[in-house]
Amino acid sequence: MALLSKPSEAIGSAHDRVYRTLRTQIMYGELAPGAALTLRGIGKSFGVSMTPARESVRRLVAEGALTLSSSGRVTTPELSNERIEELASIRALLEPELAARALPRAYPALIDRLRAINSTVDQMVAKHDAIGYIRANLEFHRTLYLRAQAPAMLVMVENVWLQLGPTMRQLYGQMVRSDRLGHHGAIIAALKAGDEAALQLAVQSDVTKGLRMLAS
Repeated sequence: MALLSKPSEAIGSAHDRVYRTLRTQIMYGELAPGAALTLRGIGKSFGVSMTPARESVRRLVAEGALTLSSSGRVTTPELSNERIEELASIRALLEPELAARALPRAYPALIDRLRAINSTVDQMVAKHDAIGYIRANLEFHRTLYLRAQAPAMLVMVENVWLQLGPTMRQLYGQMVRSDRLGHHGAIIAALKAGDEAALQLAVQSDVTKGLRMLAS
């Protein structure tokens, strides 16, 4: 006979599910900047009690994905220009390094996979789908960076993506409508050529150009 799970284990499982789903929604820009969240609303949406909802919010506040005011109001971040510039600078430092570390393992199968993901990116642009674009864009970068075999660095980069998620929705919502997007073609070409300097430049341009336009 299977043992019944303890109540604390059930709460932990619910907390993890709520946390991971909310984290993904925030990272991919499914929530706009300044969107308000309530524990009651989260609990109702996920069918959980207040405890896992509260613990999920606590973790996301600690990661910078949500903000908590002195009055207890929970919202997605509305980033200042200075904060956007800071996070763009972090991306400009870390992501070209991850790409360079991935280059020795940029085998043809990886390049083919990146081309396929980039086709999805193009489809999202054609559909003017900002959220779909963010998902595909981050998948492109994550797929490349996983080959760097630098998990601690990737965790730092993903935390920056998390903090930027709602802002990226605002930015790419504007850029998708004008089709002024990306340097993925240059990234793929540099990988194919084995050109580390060109690769780092292409990644740096791709991850910072739009954000710095927003902050200017």
